[in-house]
Amino acid sequence: MNTAPFAQFEDEAFDRMIATNIKGSFNVLREAARRTRDGGRIVTLASTSIKAKRATHGGFAATKAAQEIFAGVLSKEVAGRRISVNAMAPGPTNTSLLDVPPPLRAQAAQMIPYGRIGEPEDVANAIAALCSADGEWINGQVVFANGGFM
Repeated sequence: MNTAPFAQFEDEAFDRMIATNIKGSFNVLREAARRTRDGGRIVTLASTSIKAKRATHGGFAATKAAQEIFAGVLSKEVAGRRISVNAMAPGPTNTSLLDVPPPLRAQAAQMIPYGRIGEPEDVANAIAALCSADGEWINGQVVFANGGFM
């Protein structure tokens, strides 16, 4: 994740974010709309950054906010086929994308009621729940898998 204050954010970095997080997601969701079987599930990845509005996360959060719009609109477009579409918004998760020094990881962990950074399995389990038969009635939503981080 490339973050910087607005005044220092380079056009090239923002263009890459748009290409990946908006255009790339749009292309994948378009194919999912075409190929997902009736009664299926589609989940796109947003980020807790869309609500946290942390300094230096403007570009990233903006591109991830598009996932909220995509999920809401696409859920209506495929509703006649009983396909649910949601956006999963993970919080700080222990992956290579969380490229911050240990003191900042510890600070983030303190902001989560569980007292720890999320693990990939935490997010995967939340996505699996959305994709299960029990997840059918959850549709057009942003689901935050962040341990209560905000």
